Amino acid sequence: MAHSTIEKHGAIPLRVAVVLVCCLAALLALRIWVLEPLIVASDSMEPTVPEGSTVLLLKSPSFEAGSLVSFRSPIDDALTLKRVVAVAGQTVAFEDALLVIDGREIPEPFVDHSRIDGTYFGPVTVPAGHVFVLGDNRGRSIDSRDFGAIPVHSIEATVLWPSP
Repeated sequence: MAHSTIEKHGAIPLRVAVVLVCCLAALLALRIWVLEPLIVASDSMEPTVPEGSTVLLLKSPSFEAGSLVSFRSPIDDALTLKRVVAVAGQTVAFEDALLVIDGREIPEPFVDHSRIDGTYFGPVTVPAGHVFVLGDNRGRSIDSRDFGAIPVHSIEATVLWPSP
Protein backbone atom coordinates (compact mmCIF):
# COMPACT_ATOMS: atom_id res chain seq x y z
CA MET A 1 0.00 0.00 0.00
CA ALA A 2 1.49 3.32 -1.06
CA HIS A 3 1.43 6.38 1.17
CA SER A 4 0.99 9.83 -0.22
CA THR A 5 3.83 12.30 0.03
CA ILE A 6 1.82 14.46 2.44
CA GLU A 7 1.27 11.60 4.87
CA LYS A 8 4.95 10.59 4.76
CA HIS A 9 6.05 14.04 5.87
CA GLY A 10 3.48 14.29 8.68
CA ALA A 11 1.45 17.18 7.27
CA ILE A 12 -2.07 17.59 8.56
CA PRO A 13 -4.73 16.79 5.97
CA LEU A 14 -6.69 19.87 4.88
CA ARG A 15 -9.91 18.51 6.36
CA VAL A 16 -8.36 18.21 9.85
CA ALA A 17 -6.82 21.69 9.59
CA VAL A 18 -10.21 23.20 8.70
CA VAL A 19 -11.86 21.45 11.66
CA LEU A 20 -9.12 22.68 14.02
CA VAL A 21 -9.42 26.27 12.77
CA CYS A 22 -13.22 26.15 13.13
CA CYS A 23 -12.93 24.78 16.68
CA LEU A 24 -10.47 27.50 17.63
CA ALA A 25 -12.72 30.18 16.13
CA ALA A 26 -15.71 28.80 18.04
CA LEU A 27 -13.76 28.77 21.31
CA LEU A 28 -12.59 32.33 20.73
CA ALA A 29 -16.15 33.48 19.98
CA LEU A 30 -17.39 31.67 23.10
CA ARG A 31 -14.73 33.42 25.19
CA ILE A 32 -15.43 36.87 23.73
CA TRP A 33 -19.24 36.88 23.72
CA VAL A 34 -20.46 34.18 26.11
CA LEU A 35 -18.08 33.02 28.86
CA GLU A 36 -15.25 34.70 30.72
CA PRO A 37 -13.04 33.46 33.54
CA LEU A 38 -12.37 35.91 36.38
CA ILE A 39 -9.80 35.58 39.14
CA VAL A 40 -11.29 37.12 42.28
CA ALA A 41 -8.89 39.77 43.58
CA SER A 42 -10.49 40.59 46.95
CA ASP A 43 -11.98 38.90 49.98
CA SER A 44 -15.31 40.74 49.76
CA MET A 45 -17.22 37.61 48.64
CA GLU A 46 -15.76 35.21 51.23
CA PRO A 47 -16.65 32.56 52.23
CA THR A 48 -18.73 31.99 49.07
CA VAL A 49 -15.90 32.90 46.70
CA PRO A 50 -12.47 33.07 48.38
CA GLU A 51 -9.85 35.57 47.22
CA GLY A 52 -7.74 34.04 44.44
CA SER A 53 -10.56 31.76 43.23
CA THR A 54 -11.49 31.59 39.57
CA VAL A 55 -15.14 31.99 38.64
CA LEU A 56 -16.75 31.48 35.26
CA LEU A 57 -18.89 34.40 34.14
CA LEU A 58 -21.83 34.09 31.77
CA LYS A 59 -22.07 37.31 29.77
CA SER A 60 -25.80 37.59 30.17
CA PRO A 61 -28.01 40.35 31.54
CA SER A 62 -30.26 37.72 33.14
CA PHE A 63 -30.17 37.70 36.95
CA GLU A 64 -32.41 37.71 40.01
CA ALA A 65 -32.07 38.51 43.71
CA GLY A 66 -29.40 36.18 45.09
CA SER A 67 -27.41 36.04 41.83
CA LEU A 68 -23.71 36.82 41.85
CA VAL A 69 -22.98 39.44 39.19
CA SER A 70 -20.00 41.32 37.82
CA PHE A 71 -19.90 45.01 36.94
CA ARG A 72 -17.46 47.91 36.85
CA SER A 73 -17.06 49.46 40.29
CA PRO A 74 -18.34 53.05 40.47
CA ILE A 75 -15.35 53.78 42.72
CA ASP A 76 -12.37 52.60 40.64
CA ASP A 77 -13.83 51.02 37.46
CA ALA A 78 -12.39 47.61 38.42
CA LEU A 79 -14.38 44.52 37.44
CA THR A 80 -16.24 43.68 40.65
CA LEU A 81 -18.16 40.66 41.90
CA LYS A 82 -21.15 41.09 44.28
CA ARG A 83 -24.49 39.50 45.19
CA VAL A 84 -27.78 41.12 44.08
CA VAL A 85 -29.90 41.38 47.23
CA ALA A 86 -32.69 43.69 46.09
CA VAL A 87 -34.20 44.96 42.85
CA ALA A 88 -36.03 48.14 41.85
CA GLY A 89 -38.81 49.16 44.23
CA GLN A 90 -37.63 47.04 47.17
CA THR A 91 -36.45 48.54 50.44
CA VAL A 92 -33.14 47.44 51.94
CA ALA A 93 -32.05 47.76 55.56
CA PHE A 94 -29.70 46.20 58.09
CA GLU A 95 -30.91 45.68 61.61
CA ASP A 96 -28.13 44.49 63.92
CA ALA A 97 -26.29 43.06 60.86
CA LEU A 98 -29.32 41.16 59.56
CA LEU A 99 -30.44 41.93 56.01
CA VAL A 100 -34.04 43.12 55.85
CA ILE A 101 -35.80 43.41 52.48
CA ASP A 102 -39.28 44.96 52.40
CA GLY A 103 -39.52 44.57 56.17
CA ARG A 104 -38.65 40.84 56.20
CA GLU A 105 -35.41 39.36 57.50
CA ILE A 106 -33.59 37.44 54.76
CA PRO A 107 -31.73 34.29 55.81
CA GLU A 108 -28.09 34.39 54.72
CA PRO A 109 -26.26 31.28 55.93
CA PHE A 110 -23.14 32.33 53.98
CA VAL A 111 -22.66 35.52 56.07
CA ASP A 112 -20.86 35.47 59.43
CA HIS A 113 -23.19 37.81 61.35
CA SER A 114 -21.11 37.59 64.53
CA ARG A 115 -18.34 39.59 62.82
CA ILE A 116 -20.66 42.46 61.89
CA ASP A 117 -23.25 42.59 64.69
CA GLY A 118 -24.26 46.08 65.69
CA THR A 119 -24.47 47.17 62.03
CA TYR A 120 -27.46 49.27 61.06
CA PHE A 121 -28.26 50.76 57.65
CA GLY A 122 -31.27 52.21 55.84
CA PRO A 123 -33.93 51.62 54.95
CA VAL A 124 -33.37 52.77 51.39
CA THR A 125 -35.54 52.10 48.37
CA VAL A 126 -33.85 50.76 45.24
CA PRO A 127 -34.62 53.13 42.35
CA ALA A 128 -36.13 52.01 39.05
CA GLY A 129 -33.59 50.45 36.72
CA HIS A 130 -31.17 49.66 39.57
CA VAL A 131 -30.16 46.81 41.89
CA PHE A 132 -28.66 46.77 45.37
CA VAL A 133 -25.50 44.64 45.61
CA LEU A 134 -23.55 43.39 48.62
CA GLY A 135 -20.43 41.36 49.25
CA ASP A 136 -20.91 38.25 51.40
CA ASN A 137 -18.01 39.35 53.63
CA ARG A 138 -20.03 42.28 54.98
CA GLY A 139 -17.32 43.58 57.27
CA ARG A 140 -14.81 43.97 54.40
CA SER A 141 -16.97 44.63 51.34
CA ILE A 142 -17.32 47.96 49.56
CA ASP A 143 -20.75 47.70 47.98
CA SER A 144 -24.11 49.46 47.55
CA ARG A 145 -23.97 50.61 51.17
CA ASP A 146 -21.03 52.76 50.06
CA PHE A 147 -21.72 53.66 46.41
CA GLY A 148 -25.50 53.18 46.22
CA ALA A 149 -27.59 50.99 43.96
CA ILE A 150 -26.06 50.26 40.56
CA PRO A 151 -27.81 50.60 37.20
CA VAL A 152 -29.02 47.30 35.76
CA HIS A 153 -27.36 48.13 32.43
CA SER A 154 -23.95 48.19 34.15
CA ILE A 155 -24.14 44.46 34.96
CA GLU A 156 -21.80 42.70 32.56
CA ALA A 157 -22.22 39.06 33.58
CA THR A 158 -23.55 36.56 36.11
CA VAL A 159 -21.50 33.88 37.84
CA LEU A 160 -22.12 30.53 36.18
CA TRP A 161 -19.61 28.56 38.23
CA PRO A 162 -19.30 28.04 41.09
CA SER A 163 -23.03 28.40 41.47
CA PRO A 164 -24.03 30.81 44.26
